[in-house]
Amino acid sequence: MTPTQLQLKGLHLPEAISWWPPALGWWLVALAAAGTLALLYWLYKRLTRKTAVKTAQKLLLAIRQHPDWDNAQKLQELSALLRRVAISIAPNTNVASLTGDTWLHFLDQALANSAFSTGIGACLADAPYRPIALSDAEMAQLFSLCEAWLKQCARPARNTPIPQKTPL
Repeated sequence: MTPTQLQLKGLHLPEAISWWPPALGWWLVALAAAGTLALLYWLYKRLTRKTAVKTAQKLLLAIRQHPDWDNAQKLQELSALLRRVAISIAPNTNVASLTGDTWLHFLDQALANSAFSTGIGACLADAPYRPIALSDAEMAQLFSLCEAWLKQCARPARNTPIPQKTPL
């Protein structure tokens, strides 16, 4: 037989490769990309969380070491610093409107004892109205108490309720 006499059909090309489902390697690339994005998001949140507390710790040190301020002015600055930190870590509550005992009880919630309500921290409620400034030893105790409060605020929240302002 001659090649012209053979009954041959034309070449059958295979179907084009479909884009779906992707090969195993592409699934791994997609999982690696999603994992990398999740890791970067977690890292960003970890690095930027509690920046108010970190900044407040630096400001607390600056207030403590400020050479030109007397103890009365340091006490006022310390009171304002704690208020700013409380507002920034609990923005959805009415922390800004807390005064007197409710303010001190709010500060006590972060600590195991009630050092703000019954201890040296009670002077924060009446700081602007004190006729006599605190002594250096009392200021050192107050700074230690505030440092402990800021360290406790830097830890994850314990789901403690925020006290509401009592109506008059």
